[in-house]
Amino acid sequence: MTVTRKGVDMNAWFNEHGITEVECLVSDLTGILKGKIMPAAKYLHGGRPRLPDSIFIQTVTGGYPEDDELRFWNPAELDMQLVADQAAVYTVPWAEDSTAQIIHDCYYMNGEPVEVAPRYVLKRVLELYAARGWRAVVAPEVEFYLVKTNVDSDYPLEPPVGRSGRQESGRQSYSIDAVNEFDPVFEEMYDFCEAEQLDIDTLIHEEGAGQMEVNFQHGDPLALADQVVIFKRTLRETALRHGMYATFMAKPMANEPGSAMHIHQSLWDSEGKRNLFADEGGEPSKLFLNYVGGLQQYMPAAMPFFAPNINSYRRLMPSQSSGSAPVNVEWGFDNRTAGLRVPVGSAQSMRVENRLPGADANPYLVMAASLACGYLGMMTRADARPPLSGSAWASGFTLPNDVGPALSLLGECEALADVLGERFVKSYLAVKRAEHQAYFRVISSWEREHLLLRV
Repeated sequence: MTVTRKGVDMNAWFNEHGITEVECLVSDLTGILKGKIMPAAKYLHGGRPRLPDSIFIQTVTGGYPEDDELRFWNPAELDMQLVADQAAVYTVPWAEDSTAQIIHDCYYMNGEPVEVAPRYVLKRVLELYAARGWRAVVAPEVEFYLVKTNVDSDYPLEPPVGRSGRQESGRQSYSIDAVNEFDPVFEEMYDFCEAEQLDIDTLIHEEGAGQMEVNFQHGDPLALADQVVIFKRTLRETALRHGMYATFMAKPMANEPGSAMHIHQSLWDSEGKRNLFADEGGEPSKLFLNYVGGLQQYMPAAMPFFAPNINSYRRLMPSQSSGSAPVNVEWGFDNRTAGLRVPVGSAQSMRVENRLPGADANPYLVMAASLACGYLGMMTRADARPPLSGSAWASGFTLPNDVGPALSLLGECEALADVLGERFVKSYLAVKRAEHQAYFRVISSWEREHLLLRV
């Protein structure tokens, strides 16, 4: 385990980096960063920023659920005070003035934590692990596309032009030359990430045209969720500086594979010395099999966290253009067709890779939900189905295939609500139902193309 959490002395850190301005950041339910910008002097001398708690019931379009969906919500839009996590302090390396970006936790004015904040939800799950003497360890793999700038949302996205002056015309999985086409982008990206002290491991070219993947080191889930949030922001900014977009949409282009956020997960003792997923003989332990059993049992109900948007389900449709996206929650050793892959390695590296989440998902909620499913499996001693050695796609599509059915499954799962928090789950359901309704008010180009003059 390499990524750990270590706080800084704010005054000393601000002086060391000559900070003049502070961006106070909070992730909403959709993963969008909200917050305030303050002068550094005011921030250090008692200027604790506030936001209304209604940011956690705001949809991706900026709207809000209808009143009848919010009967459980307070109508006053209570103030929250933002409290800095001193282990989540980063520079903004592209800013002209020396600027800090700091991730904050949210508390009501009476000192109670805001239980619907995604970062708190992950903390809540990690506290359940700590109470059992367990330490969860994760390693995210984040896929994304570089695309040409496009201001017309009705026009399909295209791969960007690389150093050769040409677009990619076919899939070039793991091609070094295809990555080198965008060297100026990635060199600056790595410079920015180094300045921010993000623990990026490797960069590869994925299956799609202009599709890449960045891997992070194994470590503390909260620290890595913070880093993924900052990385997404950093990459978008870097791409813009080079005349292109970076997108984490799950399925940005119809005939190209979707983008995932795979999460490798293992379980360690409280001191981080022994991997509890391996027994004394180096084989999968009973805890490991219970964990996998919990993932298999509860992940279908947790789909709204792994596939939060209408577009998310386009990535998971069984087809040639879906690439290696999973269609169920079967598991197997070194089997990339399975939703749950167990890489081959030593006893100390025993882990399971959740291949279901999309790159568009909120990393705090992806990790919280995945760890919650595994936790429930260990607590109930759930049995894992036998591992598959052949293609998991042959077992068929057994997941919710759209937002509506997924939300219904989550709404019926009391066990997940107990672990993640009932008020949080109700808030999340209200927001996602509102987004689903907003989507159906839009008439698509497909409908105009095929129905306008034919039906």
